[in-house]
Amino acid sequence: MRRQAVTLLALVSFAGFAPAAPKLADPSPQEVDKIIRSFSENEAAFARARENYTYRQTAKLQEFDETGAPHGRFELVSDILFTPEGRRTERIVRAPAPSLELIIMSPEDEQDMRNIMPFVLTSKDIDKYNVRYLGRENADEIPCYVFAVKPKAMEAGTRYFTGEIWVDDRDLMIVKTYGRAIGILKKGTDQQFPKFETYRAQIDGKYWFPTFTLANSTLHFKDQQVKVRQSIKYEDYKQFKSDVKITYGGEEKNSTPAPTTPPNK
Repeated sequence: MRRQAVTLLALVSFAGFAPAAPKLADPSPQEVDKIIRSFSENEAAFARARENYTYRQTAKLQEFDETGAPHGRFELVSDILFTPEGRRTERIVRAPAPSLELIIMSPEDEQDMRNIMPFVLTSKDIDKYNVRYLGRENADEIPCYVFAVKPKAMEAGTRYFTGEIWVDDRDLMIVKTYGRAIGILKKGTDQQFPKFETYRAQIDGKYWFPTFTLANSTLHFKDQQVKVRQSIKYEDYKQFKSDVKITYGGEEKNSTPAPTTPPNK
């Protein structure tokens, strides 16, 4: 009994000195190019698949003055649905009159909420961006490749994303984005746009869907600073119809659901 006790004590003593998991090597430049091509193709398949899902989107914005005192609010709850004829449509569920006093929601803000905050970087758009590999990093507990993304050039009337994206190193799809929306504005326009984080979760064990966007920024206008807290929640995804499958190497990818979760803020 004493010998066994000593052995157990030795095991306990050495348990704290277990070697850390080895750090995975960064991919070569050739492998990075292949990863970029693959995730942009998967994102294109996801974008097509998402068109066949219904969901609810809840957008909220609260403004604060320079002292931190809350002022007006904006809220919009809408369902993305299909008509009996199969046409995609948006139904407003809740839209109280905005009470914003310090800022005005512009068409660019509305465009950003619809298209940039749930950012998707497809094979169709990848050549419009400079994509630079930064390294490996976990998004929550999901091992990812991290890339810096910036538009190569901008056209008037088009909104773009600039920032960083986290790409799951197994499914090769974006699971998190952090950055801001940018674009060419009319001369003399004093517009500012917040930095935001968008998190995705795996739906149906296959696609990574935007589930939560959070912005907590101070906007620096010419004559004042306004703090904004903005959130967009995407929920109740339900498949309407789909004939799109993500494939890699000629075979359909199978994945185990491992959703990212937004921070407690």
